[in-house]
Amino acid sequence: MSTKTTRYGVDDDPVFVIDPSRCIGCEACVAACAECGTHRGRSLIHLERVDRAVSTQTAPMVCMHCEDPTCAQVCPADAIKQNEGGIVQSALKPRCIGCSNCVLACPFGVPKYVAEFDQMMKCDMCTDRTSEGYAPMCASVCPSEALWYGTVDEFQERRRGSLVSNWLFGRQHVHTKVRTVVDDLAAGPIDVLGPAPATWLDDPFGLSDPSTTEAAP
Repeated sequence: MSTKTTRYGVDDDPVFVIDPSRCIGCEACVAACAECGTHRGRSLIHLERVDRAVSTQTAPMVCMHCEDPTCAQVCPADAIKQNEGGIVQSALKPRCIGCSNCVLACPFGVPKYVAEFDQMMKCDMCTDRTSEGYAPMCASVCPSEALWYGTVDEFQERRRGSLVSNWLFGRQHVHTKVRTVVDDLAAGPIDVLGPAPATWLDDPFGLSDPSTTEAAP
């Protein structure tokens, strides 16, 4: 499995970006996740079907690494920690009691209880790689760059859209370390419970051009 090997320095301040509209459902990210040195052979991300009834569109589900993680707040054993870079780790094995509070509380549905290890495990943004300046395994192999790692300047040079890190789940406002691509930054936080307007993100590769579409007879 080939990987992108750009190495970033501390001063580069790279960001992890998700653009669900670019996901092609190949699951290269899922396979690569299991190869991360801190995951013990487990893939800690998965793909979700956006709307099975009307579309084949998929979206990669990784930990968003909230600034104030709900999973850590509800852990009765204080087993979930953030490192200095703001990355939320899997539960500490000696402390985790397998209660699944974090699994139920996470607004993004990321943590998973792994019975084999009697422990909550989750995406840790491949800390063995990102701590050395390399992209997470999933972003290093994604062929469509639905998962992407680099500087904000690099993103703005290469890609359309704006990067947001604010989410609204009803009355809960969540700020994340991981950025998500949206069409209009001025629209405010991503309202998960609100309607989703159609934008250019519905066709991120520009494959459909209404001006060239022939009208049906």
